[in-house]
Amino acid sequence: MSLNTTTMLRHSDKKFYFLTLVLAVCTIATITLSTGMGYMSIGAGDIFRVIGAHLFGDPGMLDGLEKTVPYVVMDVRLPRILTAALVGAGLAMSGVIYQGILLNPLADPYTLGISSGAAFGASLALLANVTALGHFSTPLFAFVGAIATLLVVMRLSTFNGQISAQTLILSGVIVGAILSAGISFLKYLADEQVAIIVFWLMGSFSSSTWTGVMLVGCAVLFGGTVTVFLGRDLNIMSLGRRSSDSLGVETAKIRVILLLTASLVTAVCVAITGIIGFIGLIVPHLMRYLVGPDNRKLLPASIFAGAILLLLADTVTRAVLPVEVPIGVLTALIGGPFFCVIFRQKQKGKSYE
Repeated sequence: MSLNTTTMLRHSDKKFYFLTLVLAVCTIATITLSTGMGYMSIGAGDIFRVIGAHLFGDPGMLDGLEKTVPYVVMDVRLPRILTAALVGAGLAMSGVIYQGILLNPLADPYTLGISSGAAFGASLALLANVTALGHFSTPLFAFVGAIATLLVVMRLSTFNGQISAQTLILSGVIVGAILSAGISFLKYLADEQVAIIVFWLMGSFSSSTWTGVMLVGCAVLFGGTVTVFLGRDLNIMSLGRRSSDSLGVETAKIRVILLLTASLVTAVCVAITGIIGFIGLIVPHLMRYLVGPDNRKLLPASIFAGAILLLLADTVTRAVLPVEVPIGVLTALIGGPFFCVIFRQKQKGKSYE
């Protein structure tokens, strides 16, 4: 390896570490800013005092604060804000995995129909009022729906043992349309409970709880750990199956592990918040321009960027707009045109790194 190449790699690594640090700081700053915004404005110092009092069990840190401030911060805003950040991180992570494995710039949990499959499973759980596993009941049904949808989409896109990237999105659209009809039928059967399913399907963080934060947090932590561990293999798989097999990568096994991991993360996110589209499509593309195609760098950058993007969107609809717009509607309005741009670029034959 030449000296110039080594110098370029070191410069690239420094740029990546700096960008990651900036994104991490921005994530913390966005969480703090969002926590302070709303009907009651709360300063950053008061927010840290409330959090510190709960972490260290020191009620004395709350002296001088209004009695409602700790309740607003810990019970109303922080669960919602942390859920939004974690869901954004999880969906962005899933987008990186799907695009990396399938080598398709249009792949993400929403466009592949995975979100619709998870929504169908979760809708069944809501309609049947399944509570046998407590808070885990709806996520479990959502995961089964997501996995079943993934298997069907991949089956429709497989020819002669190879997944066709050309028909992958079309298969996702077809399966998603069928699932949408199924969800409509479930809403018809729901009768008086239809409002619960409809509101949930539009995506919202308004009913977030600390239990939901823990569920999504565990899913994102698990998915991130698996993906970082297999990041090198994911990079090699982008060279093609023959090349990756010759380099010692168990392509079929790694693909299954990563697809199941991404589907699990997506299912938990959808089960907690409803359908939130296009985060997994937009964020990996934006970060790929900044850090390049290396999935080991793309993944952490996308996780932080996804958290920031979805949290900002939720803050706008919660604290800025006069009427709260369902977050799924807002992300669809933003992501739809972005999807069209990527599709046109792909049709023109622009390369996908």
